[in-house]
Amino acid sequence: MTASAVRTGIALLRAGRPVRIDGPAPTAVLSVETATAELLPLLDPDRRAKLMISGERAAALNLANERDAADPAAPVVIGHEDWLDAETALAIADPGKDLDRAPVGPLHPVAPDCAETGRAALDLARAAGLLPALWLLDPKAADVAISIDDIARERKQPTVEIVARAKLPLDDMPPSQIVAFRASDDGQEHVALVVGAFGGQPPLVRLHSECLTGDVFGSLKCDCGPQLKEALHIIGKAGGGVLLYLRQEGRGIGLINKIRAYSLQDRGLDTVDANQRLGFADDERDYGHAAAMLRALGIDEVRLLTNNPSKVAGLEAAGITVVERVPHQMPTNPHNADYLATKRKKSGHLLA
Repeated sequence: MTASAVRTGIALLRAGRPVRIDGPAPTAVLSVETATAELLPLLDPDRRAKLMISGERAAALNLANERDAADPAAPVVIGHEDWLDAETALAIADPGKDLDRAPVGPLHPVAPDCAETGRAALDLARAAGLLPALWLLDPKAADVAISIDDIARERKQPTVEIVARAKLPLDDMPPSQIVAFRASDDGQEHVALVVGAFGGQPPLVRLHSECLTGDVFGSLKCDCGPQLKEALHIIGKAGGGVLLYLRQEGRGIGLINKIRAYSLQDRGLDTVDANQRLGFADDERDYGHAAAMLRALGIDEVRLLTNNPSKVAGLEAAGITVVERVPHQMPTNPHNADYLATKRKKSGHLLA
């Protein structure tokens, strides 16, 4: 099985189609979020499908204390006295509906047939930018199969290919190039801005995760837009460096889920609690793609422009040496002060 099969699996889940996960306990999975109410009965005529959610989402539903497993990230399979229909399953999966619906239940977590297969399936859903909530179906319900080894391998050590590069004149900046990459595991397109020249010393590098609301629309809820602009200014002033623009919207949960998290923040949750209530970890990013991009550019040592120790650890775990961490803090505003305080207190960002 190749990386293209993993990308096919992601595409099928996004399109509301089933995918078979091959492992110790093969199963077909179907996204709760994208499956139609009409398709589910066709794939599950005997009404035997079970619902699997992430451990984080189970904890938000107060189901975690009913499980034997101690790992909070372990998948949870929900049984029910009656068959769960598509509307009820989505109400369980989507926290935006938590305060708008009557209680659902009783819900009975049961031991998954194989937690390893469940983890791989939830990883595939997260890579697709979908809520980590899946129908578990008979393996014969899906034609396309992906092994848990393929998913694990691509997640652990993704590769990238340079697809195109071109000159990109930037205002008040040294001569620059933009380099476009495509990732092996999920097919995402990332870019690098290679600015000026950095001689023989390790270049100044910024890993910037895509933020449509902050980078493009100038949202005041975060500090992403100012960080992006200031990073380019610092790199230009230094005479050169590299900015990687990574398709990791919402700390890796995707654009739609980030907007869902914003909606939860409107109801009083902080940025960490909102992600966890959606069923994700505090931060779903990994930096394997960033490391692969740097290696493709011939870079194996960097001076990293960041306040996030996880970026340093992530790059070094992926084989890139960080010789120096360069602080990169922006002023707060009334709209993002709590957000930045949460990043400092709960996510370990090195902010004053």
